[in-house]
Amino acid sequence: MSEIKFFSGNQNIQNKTIILRLDLNVPLNKKKIQDNSRILMSLPFIKQLIKKKAKIIIISHLGRPKGVKNSELSLTPIYRFLKELLDTNVYFFIGDLNKETKNKFEYLKEGEVILLENIRFFKEENENNDNFAKKLASLGDIYINDAFSCSHRKQASIHKITKYMKESYGGPLLKKEVASINTIIEGKKEPVTCIIGGSKISTKINVITNLIKKTNNIIIVGAMANNFLNYKGFKIGQSLVEESSKNIIQNIYAEAKKYDCNIFIPEDYNVSTNFEGSGKTKKKDNVSEDEIILDIGPNTINKIETIIDQSNTILWNGPAGYFENKNFLVGTLAIARKISSNTENKSLISIIGGGDTISAINSSNDKLSFTHLSTAGGAFLEYLEGKDLPGLSVLK
Repeated sequence: MSEIKFFSGNQNIQNKTIILRLDLNVPLNKKKIQDNSRILMSLPFIKQLIKKKAKIIIISHLGRPKGVKNSELSLTPIYRFLKELLDTNVYFFIGDLNKETKNKFEYLKEGEVILLENIRFFKEENENNDNFAKKLASLGDIYINDAFSCSHRKQASIHKITKYMKESYGGPLLKKEVASINTIIEGKKEPVTCIIGGSKISTKINVITNLIKKTNNIIIVGAMANNFLNYKGFKIGQSLVEESSKNIIQNIYAEAKKYDCNIFIPEDYNVSTNFEGSGKTKKKDNVSEDEIILDIGPNTINKIETIIDQSNTILWNGPAGYFENKNFLVGTLAIARKISSNTENKSLISIIGGGDTISAINSSNDKLSFTHLSTAGGAFLEYLEGKDLPGLSVLK
């Protein structure tokens, strides 16, 4: 961690323009913020920069618009939220990023903030385009990456921008994430159990394969589990499944056998014919043609709780079901409560990661305790498997 250059609170940044990369990718429903955790976590540092009379340009993304402007993925709700909470002028820039943009930003005064519209509206962002990164860099004097959750991406505002900045640093949230995960990795105790949810197995194949070598148990939940159930020949009805996952799963089981790692998949589920339904419990191979698996069932919850009881370190990324409907939040909250209880009472080392996981947990009024709560998903898992993340390597 000492290799990464972190921003120091002692630096004189008065009248300097800070390009601040944040992750304000929060869940929205009808353009209303459903969980503001990521924004609230970023606020103290923004306020610190304002107090030091810096000029602040905030860059963030929302969703995956793939280079196309999409009003449903506009940062407008985030802009309005920031405007309410920051005691300064906050502006929203929705124009193109070109040679004239810098001149427009010269009117920004000390302690004021500009939020750029969703950076992923520009295809050059995902392409890590050199010229685009150069345009972004020209807007400011100092670059600060405080978006650990995006640091596994080779994207212009995370990676290539540093090539054209005189000064580039990691921010306080990034520093806290790296330090916390490093401490836990160094102090982890076996047995180690990893709980992985999400929908696409293809995006997490390398992570799972590498974690197999370092963990004793891997529990697969969420829509990802459907692929394993399908592979085993069980009926999954209309449940979400990824095509061409057979070879991937075959390799996972082969690696697990090689490294003596147990793979656990659900044995009963909460199903419905639609995502807004109330749900009912079904056992293995008893799902009807028109039904969708939307949560884990009571037997599966009991088995997972038993595995948690037998573990000394837990890594968890991805909810167990379709948590947007509270009828299918049962499995996720049961896992969260068990991990929390064991963290408090049995000195369990627990790292919980991912925006969806945190949103699901926050939808409950329970007061839960974990060793470390990370808003990062993919970056969290890739860092755990020992990768040198592109967004971090450029800060060294």
